[in-house]
Amino acid sequence: MRPSNPSTDAPGPVDDDPERGSAALEFIVVGLLMLVPLIYLVVTLGLIQGQSLGAEAGARHIARAVATAVDEADAEERADLVLDSVVREYGLDPDAVGLVLECRPAGATCPSAGATLVVTLRTAIALPLVPPVLGLDRLASVPVEASAAQKVSRFWGSE
Repeated sequence: MRPSNPSTDAPGPVDDDPERGSAALEFIVVGLLMLVPLIYLVVTLGLIQGQSLGAEAGARHIARAVATAVDEADAEERADLVLDSVVREYGLDPDAVGLVLECRPAGATCPSAGATLVVTLRTAIALPLVPPVLGLDRLASVPVEASAAQKVSRFWGSE
């Protein structure tokens, strides 16, 4: 057996070693590459969830307001007031909001006594940080639709 010589057996610093690097720098770069998309995803999902809640609340409240109105003029005024309130409260884009009122059974005038009123509210949510160049903001949007049904009183419209 050969005696061990610490000065010749110990590996010394080698400058051309391909495995050498700065782990801290690698963790920072990889962390940023993973963190930025994750933050964007969380912000986007939060925005979509908030707007979805707004669409659902709008459909539900408009259905109730119209079903409890005394006549058609009052129903239209209530629907407009509730829609304006929901658009302001939830930050919906007023140009992207669409409202459809239907009554069932089919063919019934809307609203009418004893009918089931179905309110559908549609909107589109633009994704954050998408520039309005070449219509990209319209292409990069998420459509949201919410519906609510409300039974209209059989005494609706009579005083």
